[in-house]
Amino acid sequence: MATAAIARPQVSDAEWEARQELAACYRVFAMLGWDEMIYNHITVKVPGEDNAFLINPYGLHFSEVCASNLVKIDIDGNKLTDNPYPVNPAGFTQHSVFHRHLPDAHCVMHTHTTAGMAVSALEGGLQPINFYACNFIGQVAYHDFEGVTVRAEEGERLIANLGDKRAMFLRNHGILVMGKTLPQAFLMHWGLQRACEIQMATLSMGQPVHVPEDVVAVHQRDLSKVQIPGGPGKADFDAMVRLVDRIDTSWRN
Repeated sequence: MATAAIARPQVSDAEWEARQELAACYRVFAMLGWDEMIYNHITVKVPGEDNAFLINPYGLHFSEVCASNLVKIDIDGNKLTDNPYPVNPAGFTQHSVFHRHLPDAHCVMHTHTTAGMAVSALEGGLQPINFYACNFIGQVAYHDFEGVTVRAEEGERLIANLGDKRAMFLRNHGILVMGKTLPQAFLMHWGLQRACEIQMATLSMGQPVHVPEDVVAVHQRDLSKVQIPGGPGKADFDAMVRLVDRIDTSWRN
C-alpha cells in the first residue's frame, strides 16, 4: 500500500497537539525496535471528546505515521474524519474497550516485542529478579490468550482481568499498558520492556536471585523520589522525541 498524502485535518489545536504527540510516539517505538511490521497499536483519546480516539492507519509502518494520517474513530469504530486508510479490527476491538470503560485510560499501548511476548508465555510471568521488574511486581495483570482479539465479548474478560491495574501481560501475546497521559504510558511500557529483556537474559544464564517482597515494597515506595518535574514520563518521552527529530521530523506534518 502506497503512503497516501493527507492534508492537515481541520481539527482543534488540542487535537492537533494530541496527534503530533501520538505520531511522535509511533516514531519513537520504531526507533527503539518495538514495531511489528504494520501491526500493533498506540491509541489516545481526543481531548474534549470522550467517545473519540486516534489510531494508526492500518497498512503503514510505525515509521510512516504522522499527525495528519492518524485515523480518528468513535468508540464504535466509525471514522470521524475523511481518511483513506482502514483500521485494524484487532486494534479497535481491544483498545476501544479500555477507552470506553476506563476514564483514566487516555493512552493505550500494545506491542508484540520479542521480550514482551516471551515473558507473557512464561509460566509465572514476570519475576522479581531485576530493578525494572521490581517496579511492576504486584502491579501487573494477566489475561489468557483467546486468539486474535476481534470479538467484542472478549472485552468483558479483558476489563475483569485488568482490575485496578494499568499494565497487563496478554499471555502468549505481548505487553499492554495504559496511562492518564501518553508519556506516562510510554514510561510504563519502556520499564516493562526493559524488565522483560533483562529477565530473558538472566534466565538464559541459570538460576536467578529473587528480590524479597519487603525489598520490592521499599523499592516501589521510594520510586517517586527520583521523578523530575513535568509528570511521569514527560522528560523521558521528550528526550526520545529529540532523538527521533535527528532522524526525521516528518511525523509533525
